Amino acid sequence: MYLVAIAWLYVALMMALAEAFHSQGTVLGAIVTFFLYGVGPLALVLYLMGAPGRRRAMRRSEAESDDVTNAISGQPRQRSHASGASERDMVASVREEK
Repeated sequence: MYLVAIAWLYVALMMALAEAFHSQGTVLGAIVTFFLYGVGPLALVLYLMGAPGRRRAMRRSEAESDDVTNAISGQPRQRSHASGASERDMVASVREEK
């Protein structure tokens, strides 16, 4: 993934240099070209592609902190999601006596 990012920045840099050294180009135009064609889109793509990794890291750190907290308190680990059993199976039924 980083190889593509480096290649993208290289192409954007070459576009900026071509604009800067062109007879009708300006250095300001080259800077704008480099940031709008190179740095801006690349930062957005890398941020979006890094989202799953950040989410996994956050879940891992939460799980580790839960483990540490439960180890200190001596309580078993509590899950935040529902179990596979239905609510009817979890609640003991009470029979009415006649």
